[in-house]
Amino acid sequence: MNSLSYLNHELAKFPSPEFALTDPNGLLAIGGDLHPKRLLNAYYEGIFPWFNENDPILWWSPDPRAVFVPGSLKVSRSLKRDIKRRQWHFSVNRAFNSVIEHCALTRQGKEGTWITLEIQQAYKALHKYNKAHSIEVWDGDKLIGGLYGVAIGQVFCGESMFHLQSNASKAAMAMLHQHLLSHRYRLIDAQVMNPHLASLGAKALKRADFINLLKRFRDIEVASDAWHPQEVQIEL
Repeated sequence: MNSLSYLNHELAKFPSPEFALTDPNGLLAIGGDLHPKRLLNAYYEGIFPWFNENDPILWWSPDPRAVFVPGSLKVSRSLKRDIKRRQWHFSVNRAFNSVIEHCALTRQGKEGTWITLEIQQAYKALHKYNKAHSIEVWDGDKLIGGLYGVAIGQVFCGESMFHLQSNASKAAMAMLHQHLLSHRYRLIDAQVMNPHLASLGAKALKRADFINLLKRFRDIEVASDAWHPQEVQIEL
């Protein structure tokens, strides 16, 4: 039976994702807080927060789920040419705070979830716990694109991306896939399917299938240096 749960500020377990509402698709719980432990518990169970600035905290587990297998991103010839022509360079976890702040700015005024100051503070805390990570795209010394997300075992849960130059966010996605593939990640959670994700190679999985894959990969450790702040080279 589908039902909506109300959370208090105690770090209690989330309800099973199978109880999420069908309308709106995937809404599972309301309330609680964004303490790092609660956030990690959520991602561990296939749940994520998604809410507007003046809403209570809303927790979701939609069905179906948009996913990539690392390395499955469709990188067009034009994007490859653009990256080579512009001579961008890339890094991992060198500017996490700036990436999430840019993501918040680019979402203001758009439909959907806005990355509030509360959300920013919560994921910056996760970054300090070495659980939230970023990919950065640079033009010289200027940050012009990037993305961030949460790593749970061999699963990377993507959250948001931004670009200040055309194709910079796609370049960040290409770098993410390469980085995850080289460190034996098995799954990228892209949350909610849309035409843009589908055009890049995302697949829609039934929630039950996604949860089964998450359970297989979430407790497998990756190399300890996978997310050390570093410069990385993209291979095209």
